[in-house]
Amino acid sequence: MSDALVVDRAIAAGFIDPTEEAFPVPDTRGGERGNALYFDVAAMLDGGLPDPPAPVLLHRDDGNAIFYAGQVNLIFGDPESGKTLVAQAAAAEALIAGRKVLFVDIDHNGAQATISRFLDMEVPEETLRNPDLFRYVEPEDKPHLMAVVKDAKRWHPAVAVVDSVGELLPLMGLSSNSPDDFTLAHTGVLKPLAMAGAAVLAIDHLPKNTESRASGPTGTAAKRRAVGGVSIRVTINEQFTPGRGGSAFLSVNKDRHGGLRRHCPAEGKEPSAGLFKLDSSTERLRWTVTTPQLGEAAAAAGVNLDDLAELDRLDPPPSSVRDVKERLRWRSDRAAASLKEWRSRRSHDVPGEQGTAGDGVPLFPPLGVGNGEQPTNPHHWWVGSNRPEHPDCAGCAALRPGDAA
Repeated sequence: MSDALVVDRAIAAGFIDPTEEAFPVPDTRGGERGNALYFDVAAMLDGGLPDPPAPVLLHRDDGNAIFYAGQVNLIFGDPESGKTLVAQAAAAEALIAGRKVLFVDIDHNGAQATISRFLDMEVPEETLRNPDLFRYVEPEDKPHLMAVVKDAKRWHPAVAVVDSVGELLPLMGLSSNSPDDFTLAHTGVLKPLAMAGAAVLAIDHLPKNTESRASGPTGTAAKRRAVGGVSIRVTINEQFTPGRGGSAFLSVNKDRHGGLRRHCPAEGKEPSAGLFKLDSSTERLRWTVTTPQLGEAAAAAGVNLDDLAELDRLDPPPSSVRDVKERLRWRSDRAAASLKEWRSRRSHDVPGEQGTAGDGVPLFPPLGVGNGEQPTNPHHWWVGSNRPEHPDCAGCAALRPGDAA
């Protein structure tokens, strides 16, 4: 679907107000080099090329973070794999640091459960009481949701959780199985939240089909295109249970800028971004994201490292699932999973994202968030929090909360 057709359908569906000038262009009278319609390249070059975008939200124990500010980030996995827990931990991190959080609950988690969990995660009660810092909504219908998006454009939340994409589309009268309809939902809801400066955390489910699950959530092609930040696959490691906790593998399904992938082991197409651990053995919920280790990607894929070593020792190399079954006398599921992971590790060129080399290292610098009000360098959004400064930017230390680079 062309961009023009997407806009036309979005206007017809009521997601975009055609009476509002989306890009107001001031009369420069020749006295300015740029305006709100185009990016001011000259101003950027005058200040030097900006640093590549870096994730700023949900910090691991090594100081590196998972999610990008001013971008749509996707969190997907099976039911009860910990998707909402990961998103809520990221939101709690922002709230504790004094940042604004919008929580759009379309998945019927409920206000009581959501607020109780934030309190257990040690978010101050006065923060949750303050509508200038925290806003929770269970939209009743499309007009209610669109009013929330319009309000967010003025409020500029630092984090916007949308739980979930699977419920978002029906609420808007769209089909969950249509890539074009997802593009409309992205244009009407997710993109405007990101353009307002938020680290959008969109939660989604995996399809039941085995082949489709390997690629990602339903309607994967359209959703992958829409992810401007990172797409994280959540896979259960230890089942989350009350009074004990649990853990889940976080795997990098897509990283457009390569800012997360560069701090992950080079291990297959979906390297480990870390292990999310939740401890609920006390009255508080304490979470950590540990630094990724070699072998976690295989564990997340349900593959034993010893099985990969067995495939390495085969001479000649295995050619098919049937070949593996016959030579190693493995069951079909074990042979298929192990061979798939083994092949992904033998590839020297991990598929890069737009603007990245094969190893995920950016080739080109970012052009900023793009709304003219957020810092060109998105990681400065986090300055002033009680989390570590961005490891590659000594200038962060000189900035105060709320300052832009």
